[in-house]
Amino acid sequence: LLLTRPLTDLNIVLGKYLAGLSLVLLALMPTLVYYYSAHTLGNPAGNIDTGAMWGSYAGLFFLAAAFVSIGLFASSITENQIVSFIIAVFLCFFFFIGFESISQLALFGKVDNFILALGINEHYISMSRGVIDTRDMLYYLSLISIFLILTKTVLESRKW
Repeated sequence: LLLTRPLTDLNIVLGKYLAGLSLVLLALMPTLVYYYSAHTLGNPAGNIDTGAMWGSYAGLFFLAAAFVSIGLFASSITENQIVSFIIAVFLCFFFFIGFESISQLALFGKVDNFILALGINEHYISMSRGVIDTRDMLYYLSLISIFLILTKTVLESRKW
């Protein structure tokens, strides 16, 4: 049914990605109750670091957005849902923990810091403290773009 519509592969990929992002936002909305509770019940009222809280939400949103793009790529590789789930979990785990683990092996000398910076966790930790750095945002946007482009490429290759 989807193939009968005059949609490009990019439209399909972006539509699925934005649907996943809206699901993430819907899942994050109820957690704002915790912020409201801590803000109201604090002694004195309002004794909460609002900047750190919004920075944490931004970091969590970018983390989830990256995971959605990785999951979308994994689902484009195979038609089997279980296999795509396993691939997505592996890729998300590797990007979150894998680069940090490789950098701790101290095999590469000065390159270890670069390998550490390739991992999602390094950038998420920075944002979860409330520090919004353009390097972290650029990293997430680049990672999301790479996986969306890879997804589009996989869809285009199926036509041939």
